[in-house]
Amino acid sequence: MKKAIIDHTAKSAVVRYCFFLLMLLTSTMAFGQTPRGRVQVIRDPLFDTLLAKRAMLNSGGRRNSSGSYVSSYGYRVQIYSGSNRSAAFNAQARFNMEFPEMRTYIVYREPNFKVRAGDFRSRIEAERMKNQLNGTFSAMFIISEKINPPKTVVSND
Repeated sequence: MKKAIIDHTAKSAVVRYCFFLLMLLTSTMAFGQTPRGRVQVIRDPLFDTLLAKRAMLNSGGRRNSSGSYVSSYGYRVQIYSGSNRSAAFNAQARFNMEFPEMRTYIVYREPNFKVRAGDFRSRIEAERMKNQLNGTFSAMFIISEKINPPKTVVSND
C-alpha cells in the first residue's frame, strides 16, 4: 500500500516538471521578438536648428560681431541687497543718475532684491568702481558671475 502512494507522488512530480518546462518554452516563444521590418525615422529639417538653439540657450552665450556665440564670466558690483522693492529701484535710479552709460541689473531671489551694476572683465575694474561708490552706497560687494560682454567697435578701415 505504501508503495502505491510513493509512485503516485513521483508521477505527479514528473507531471509538474513537464508542465513547468512547457510553460517556460511557450512564454519564451510568445515574448520573443523577431524582426519584421525596418524602422525609418522622418524628422523635420527644423529639428536640427532647434537643437542648436537649445544648446546655445543652455550655454548662456551671446553673439559677437562675427555671428558666433560667446559667453564670458566677469564681475559686478552689488550696490543694494534687501527685501524692500522700492528701495532697490531707488538705488538703481541713483546709480543710473551718476553713471548713465553703465548697465544695472535687479535680481530677485526670495525674499531679497539685489541691485548689481557693471560688466567688468577683471576684478581690478570692479574694485575701482567700488572705490568710486564708497561714499554713496553702503555694504557693497563684488560678485563673480556671467556678464554681458561690452560692445566692441568694428571699423571697416
